[in-house]
Amino acid sequence: MAQGYEAGGHRGTFLGFEASALIGTIAPVPQFVDKVSVPVIASGGIMDGRGIVAALALGASAVQMGTAFLASRESGAHPSHKKAVLQSRDTSTVITAAFSGKPARGIQNAFISLMREYEAPIPPYPVQNALTRPMRDWAARQPDPEFMALWAGQGSAMCREAGAGEIVRRLIREAEQVLGALSR
Repeated sequence: MAQGYEAGGHRGTFLGFEASALIGTIAPVPQFVDKVSVPVIASGGIMDGRGIVAALALGASAVQMGTAFLASRESGAHPSHKKAVLQSRDTSTVITAAFSGKPARGIQNAFISLMREYEAPIPPYPVQNALTRPMRDWAARQPDPEFMALWAGQGSAMCREAGAGEIVRRLIREAEQVLGALSR
């Protein structure tokens, strides 16, 4: 898995906030492909057919897309989470450890803003995660998205509400259009 900084939620890394962990998807994919003999899956910021084709052109065997399906009818995300994703803009997401004590990308909200001044001394995961659980549970019951962990990738502004099958068909159609345009 070559997961870039653009990915939503907690990244698959053991690194903390070190700058070396803040690598996009495009740079590591070809490097991984050149170094390993197993299929490489690209993840992070891939939201449409263009992203799929780009990842495949870099040598990835497949892509993993999370945020692209976050607002799908089949998604188990809280309705307030889906609404926040559908209303997001290209600058809506930030990296924060405020909810869990581990860096994760989500949509900026009141809790993240309030915790900005405390980011450095907050307890690590799983302590911070346990401390914020009652608040997150309360926020989900209200619902109050300003105190929910609204995990989403940098491409969240490209998210559309549709069924998962419809999203897959659109992705295939877009990828085929890109490949067709490139072959001309």
